[in-house]
Amino acid sequence: MHYISTRGETAPLTFSEAMLAGLARDGGLYVPQTYPALTREAIAGFGGRPYPHVAQAVIAPYLGGEIEPHALAAMAEAAYATFDHQAVTPLVQLGDNLFFLELFHGSTLAFKDVAMQLLARLMDHALAERAQRLTIVGATSGDTGAAAIEAFKGRDNIDVFILYPHNRVSDVQRRQMTTAPEDNIHVIALEGTFDDAQAILKALFNDKVFRDDVGLTGVNSINWARVLAQIVYYFTSAVALGSPYRPVSFAVPTGNFGDVLAGYIAKRMGLPVERLIVATNENDILTRTLATGRYEVRGVTPTQSPSMDIQVSSNFERLLFEAAHRDAGAVRSYMARLKQSGAFDLSGGDLNAIRADFDAFAADEKTTRDEIARTYRETGYVIDPHSAVGVSAARNALAKDARTPMIALGTAHPAKFPDAVMQATGIKPALPARLAAIMQGRERFDVLANDQAAIADYIRARARAARQPA
Repeated sequence: MHYISTRGETAPLTFSEAMLAGLARDGGLYVPQTYPALTREAIAGFGGRPYPHVAQAVIAPYLGGEIEPHALAAMAEAAYATFDHQAVTPLVQLGDNLFFLELFHGSTLAFKDVAMQLLARLMDHALAERAQRLTIVGATSGDTGAAAIEAFKGRDNIDVFILYPHNRVSDVQRRQMTTAPEDNIHVIALEGTFDDAQAILKALFNDKVFRDDVGLTGVNSINWARVLAQIVYYFTSAVALGSPYRPVSFAVPTGNFGDVLAGYIAKRMGLPVERLIVATNENDILTRTLATGRYEVRGVTPTQSPSMDIQVSSNFERLLFEAAHRDAGAVRSYMARLKQSGAFDLSGGDLNAIRADFDAFAADEKTTRDEIARTYRETGYVIDPHSAVGVSAARNALAKDARTPMIALGTAHPAKFPDAVMQATGIKPALPARLAAIMQGRERFDVLANDQAAIADYIRARARAARQPA
């Protein structure tokens, strides 16, 4: 199994090489040369099996034999032992044919933990084999940074630098990042938006001298291994509802497009997914794109679901690559137009290919609050604002087709966004006791200007990989 860039101008890499590289040197994103197919019998066999066992079965075909089965098994067991629910990602029912997938039982109460805990172990394994040290730089709209810090803190071979938009994440999200005391963790509050942070991240990757000097890698969902680990819960949840002998649909709160892309890949592997519902908040670039065929960047609107306050959805490039029948030239053309004018128009064929699998719905701030309130009123179940955007989209999709079971992805614990939940329900969800200490912990972070050179200088001065002997 080898990995190729969506822009077609780099040599194929192995799984470990692609994982450690993060972003391709031509600016593209790595995708596997082929998607392994699982038989109906294999998928049916996932029923009742522990989550780490299913993870091994889904992930192993993508590794090209680089990691021994026993080593992968040990990493999966260790990663998911950190979760506080034995099922890891349990399902609950909210209504007729409406189900909710709890993805927030990990260390930082967000779905990012599901992939990040495994990614840390996979990267550690690869670095130990190479006697190598790397520098992780990540941009976060709230949850990715905390999950990365929790997974990688204290690791000898990795330094972590996380950029988040200053004053644009919740108090809990910020403190989950800034209270980590480990010396290999560095938190940067960027004076800008998440899109600004992501643009700097991409620019640092494209600065090949800097990239090589500090051993730069990324753990955002630009990293293929992040997407790979997220494919697993599509299989476990669908099988719990009768797959592969009945189809299911998924509604996914969407910012950077990595989570819903994992569902698309699960479908490519043989899971009978009827529809993939892209759920956006007022930053609705993807909903507009599916409606009109025009991908057009506008200003970012701060909302009560800040992890989705994104205009440039990086992983959409991977879907464009597939929709264009893996024509890297077409992807380069789209990305060049996006860089030049902030927009591009999809060809009719590419748009139709996307619409064949995806629908999209947007929820404004009132709709999001109303959904939190409705779910609590009708079921007694409390959801966070990101998950509410997903549940709202799920209800919209079910209004069109109520026959297929719909799974809405619950991407964060409501206690991470207590003010929004309080406003909608009148109750303030409490943090689990194991996380209460972060609200009193000493914070460590630096506020930096929205300036690539300043960020690069900050990282170069602190990254241990930059001081490695040649």
